[in-house]
Amino acid sequence: MKVHLIDGTYELFRHFFAVPSHINSDGQEIAATRGAVGSLLLLVEEGATHIAIATDEVITSFRNELYAPYKTGEGVDPALLSQFLLFQEVAAAAGFVVWPMVEFEADDAIATAAAIAKADPQVEQVIICSPDKDLTQCLTPDRKVVQYDRRKQQILDYEAAQKKFNVPPEAIPDYLALVGDSADGIEGVPHWGAKSAATALSRYGRLEDIPDEPGKWDIALRGAPKLAAVLADRKADAQLFKQLTTLRTDVPNLGHPQSWQWQGPRAGFQQVCHSIDAPRLYEKATRLAGSPN
Repeated sequence: MKVHLIDGTYELFRHFFAVPSHINSDGQEIAATRGAVGSLLLLVEEGATHIAIATDEVITSFRNELYAPYKTGEGVDPALLSQFLLFQEVAAAAGFVVWPMVEFEADDAIATAAAIAKADPQVEQVIICSPDKDLTQCLTPDRKVVQYDRRKQQILDYEAAQKKFNVPPEAIPDYLALVGDSADGIEGVPHWGAKSAATALSRYGRLEDIPDEPGKWDIALRGAPKLAAVLADRKADAQLFKQLTTLRTDVPNLGHPQSWQWQGPRAGFQQVCHSIDAPRLYEKATRLAGSPN
């Protein structure tokens, strides 16, 4: 079997900016939720059988306690934020396994689930449905774990990721610690860019193993003395950034891959669909539930 792991927060964001607004009779903006749940049912229609969705019930997580500038919900459209819980409710009613994250992030749940699934001999492949570069660290050389950008319909495997970032996927946390990640509020180490980070990590493997003294470097890199000096001065920051960009694989209570099978909508789904003006979602879900897998 193949397992599809969905970044539900990403799906909600992408549909929020892709579909026209729709407000129901209760005054609730619901368009992104309808679009995101519809896209999940499309996965089923395309043949997916075991699907689990990780969502951010809140945007903050344990990482905000470690680093105050880490991403928050500041600046996110209230009409989008208001659909976080609604999306979880509708997706669960549609029969999908949903993991709402509070202490952890959705990416941590996906990384944990990917680790669980890749160790299961019954799982042929784990498909992480998100283009998020943080999740690239989950990819495996044997292609048992890959990423799938559903919008572009592109698969990113271990080899392709290495060509894209010029570092192996397992070094993505080290890479992001050095270059920073503006989407997550991580500033990175001054003067370190994509080329210098990739060159150093390709040679030394890990952030911790990059020599602090330029005289110990055995690679030709422009500005090496300055880069080494800055890294030596900001080593503690860099190590914190690596901790922030390293996905956790110990999220509890996710179950096992066999329990992630979609078996059709739950009781009450028709009423839920009525509340978001989406009778077609109910019709599609019931039709798919009645079709052989």
